Amino acid sequence: MARRLFPPTATRDARLLVVARALRGFADGMVSVLLADYLTHLGFSSLRVAAIVTGTLLGSAALTLLVGMRADRLGRRGLLLAASALMLATGLGFAGTTSFWPLFVVAVVGTLNPSSGDVSVFLPTEQGVLSSAVAGSDRTALFVWYSVAGAFAAALGALASALPVLVARRQGWDPVAAERSAFVVYAAVALVTAALYRSLSPAVERHRRLGTSHPLARSRRIVLRLSALFCIDSFGGGFIVQSLLVLWLHRRFDLAVTTAGAVFFVTGLLSALSQFVSPWLARRIGLVKTMVFTHLPSNLFLILAGVMPTAPLAILFLSLRALLSQMDVPARQSYVMAVVPPDERAAAASVTNVPRSLAAGLSPLVAGLLLDQTSFGWPLILAGCLKAVYDVLLLVQFHAVPPLDEHGA
Repeated sequence: MARRLFPPTATRDARLLVVARALRGFADGMVSVLLADYLTHLGFSSLRVAAIVTGTLLGSAALTLLVGMRADRLGRRGLLLAASALMLATGLGFAGTTSFWPLFVVAVVGTLNPSSGDVSVFLPTEQGVLSSAVAGSDRTALFVWYSVAGAFAAALGALASALPVLVARRQGWDPVAAERSAFVVYAAVALVTAALYRSLSPAVERHRRLGTSHPLARSRRIVLRLSALFCIDSFGGGFIVQSLLVLWLHRRFDLAVTTAGAVFFVTGLLSALSQFVSPWLARRIGLVKTMVFTHLPSNLFLILAGVMPTAPLAILFLSLRALLSQMDVPARQSYVMAVVPPDERAAAASVTNVPRSLAAGLSPLVAGLLLDQTSFGWPLILAGCLKAVYDVLLLVQFHAVPPLDEHGA
């Protein structure tokens, strides 16, 4: 069945990585919804919650850059296993301590993801393997499956986040202890993904070409240009990571975490299913236009959600945004892999994905300060405006830059 679902040229390694992505997506979706509520129950202010979110993103950025630049030199399978071990330690760390500073340290050095998307240390290595585990004509379709698997599983994780809270209420348990169980599940998922990574074939390793002293020897300029633009998009995205959206919905409309979990289950499904349109659209208008023409309207819906006076209207526009906001993801991943040589793809994935953590790690603190002062949707408005600027600049600078592999779309 799996063989019929995936692109025909996808290897067994590609299928294993998609399954691993789905498992990590489930764990990320669950803890991203519960994180703000859990930290609030521990007595942390919005600013301290935002500081921990910032720590997770900045720490992920540093690790992602290191891993991406060393992936081909140190071995991809070994790095994925090491990342799984770090994920295990992160889950146990959050489950085992309740003080701010120890949690902040675990957030910085660990793999916790406060977003519904993947901004983790796993990303550059997995993308480097995936780009070589399928024919160029099927690359965008494979990245759709990779992205959809994570988004769909994250939606299920968001829905499952309500279980600890509901069980705690019914049994009269301490809500902190109940929500802590989600981090134990997060640690358990790390063990399962490690088993998947161990079964990857030797073909996932790619040796660097002799005579190249820099991991981006030939594609440095275009990668840095893309990274600069992704910084703008990521900085805007940092205002609306899922953990902070849960906090905003609670502050603005007194929305319970169980209801928020159901909301993000629906928006996650919409995001996942809409991505299947991405390869079809890319074949007709190109990868860059697919990114821009789907992303711009989603940012308008985000701004409108921020100014809505009632919860149903805000949720409606968040849902409309979800229909379009992730359609650019497989196109973006495929485009980055297609405009650089094969032996520089892991490094390119790292350098272009690091801004998603680094730049996004700066804005949650601003969002936390805003939420401490007012419940109005300023974080959503700022995010929508910044991300719209990114869309326009991307179209202006890259609409005429074709992939090296013309069949990448």
